[in-house]
Amino acid sequence: MDSRPSARRDLARARAALEVGETGPAAGHLAAALAHTPTLPEIHELLSRLAAGHGGGLDLFPPEPHASAGRLAARAHLLAAAGRPEEGLPLLAAASGHNPALDWAGVPWVAEPALGARIDPGQLARTVMRLCTAVGDPAPTETVGPLRPYLALVRHAVTAHGEHAMLLGAGSALARRLGEVRLAVDWAGRGARSQPSKLGEIWLGYALRSAGRMPEALAALRRAVAYDPDDLSVYADVAATLADLGRLDEALRWTELALERDPAFDCVVHTAHRLRYRADGDVVHLVDLADFIRDHPDDAHEHTDLEECCRNTPWLGGLPAGSPLPAGRAPVNAEPSADALGRLQRIAGQTWPHPPGAYDRALGLVLVEPWELLALLAHPETARPDQQNGLEVWACLGLLHHGTEEPWLDSSRRRLLLGLLDGDVDRVTQAAMFALVAYAWVDPEARADIATVVAGRLTETASGPSARAVAELALATPGLDRPTRELAAATLRVPAVPRQRGRGRSLLRWRRD
Repeated sequence: MDSRPSARRDLARARAALEVGETGPAAGHLAAALAHTPTLPEIHELLSRLAAGHGGGLDLFPPEPHASAGRLAARAHLLAAAGRPEEGLPLLAAASGHNPALDWAGVPWVAEPALGARIDPGQLARTVMRLCTAVGDPAPTETVGPLRPYLALVRHAVTAHGEHAMLLGAGSALARRLGEVRLAVDWAGRGARSQPSKLGEIWLGYALRSAGRMPEALAALRRAVAYDPDDLSVYADVAATLADLGRLDEALRWTELALERDPAFDCVVHTAHRLRYRADGDVVHLVDLADFIRDHPDDAHEHTDLEECCRNTPWLGGLPAGSPLPAGRAPVNAEPSADALGRLQRIAGQTWPHPPGAYDRALGLVLVEPWELLALLAHPETARPDQQNGLEVWACLGLLHHGTEEPWLDSSRRRLLLGLLDGDVDRVTQAAMFALVAYAWVDPEARADIATVVAGRLTETASGPSARAVAELALATPGLDRPTRELAAATLRVPAVPRQRGRGRSLLRWRRD
């Protein structure tokens, strides 16, 4: 999306405010313009004019705890203009942390080699470390270009300051995120040799992992443990590296050793459940991880283990591939409103991070009445075989958000979803069953009931043409007993037979029990 028109509107307002001496509003408009196009020359020209006529302009952009990215950048540029670029750099990096895809640092003063020589290497290392935390690992593709000026600055600083271990390590972390793996290994190795430390070995281990040099990465991470045997986060790193080397039993022993010290240490809990699932494929480990995430919402680190395990797995991370089931019908004959259909279409999609994520995404459908959600199951948009974006799934997930104050076993949402399971297996029954499965992930008290429903449905269809469709859902169901899981797994081992097109089933009836 082209943001230049918005920037030019703000620029025009800033210019008009300056003409009448309203420097405060002018500063606000310039900050807004920077947030659209941080390198637009006209913005910087006007900033210079503002600074020249207002004692440097710094008082118009005072340091504030929750300043916007545009205000941070404006103050950074004014500090650089005042001959204090080393003070402005952390502010500019903070703006990049707010929105890494914008080219905040693509300005001449950041590219000056003299800044790398002038800035304190420890301060630059801390700035880069904060930036790394904000941009992710690896950095998203659209952010790599805008972040490269910071890497160039680190190069200049490394040239000037030699073997500063903290700077080399932080620079390695940034280089690794930007895909400069060889540079990351070089800098991390130099830092670890210059000043041996736990952190230096961790940086080196991460860089070697990114380079695919797993045995060397493992050795570095083991050295990090030797520096600090009480840092359980490194145990998780060692375990993950062992698993990548195919030494899964050793990896699990490292997680068990760490969990003996602290059963709730988040990094180890996430790694342990991920590796247990990798070892035996039992969804119970992912359900336990989802429970842990729900019960520990304030964990210090952001983890993606659950999402990674669920990705590309039928129903755990999205709709299954293959031939779609026949379209079903709704239990009510009514025309949903355009607003209801629009809300459904806005959230619908073929993928989700994990079942609790799908449940959460459907929360907005609490604004759509249950009868409309049921009517949407028969809407033409949901019945077209060529539009497999899961509208039925999301309509059924929406039902879960109505009447949430009712105890599950006596709830209307349970009764409605069970009613949709009647008849042959089609897209509606499949969607209703997934909604039940997703709810079992988020409500432990409902698991036994839902597992019984799914097990019964699997038994009913075990020898029929829709057995695979139900078996895939069964393997995603929490609390399923072992014999039923084994039946589901055996069903999926049978080669799939192409599904014949058939007529949709008759109108669903209400279940009153």
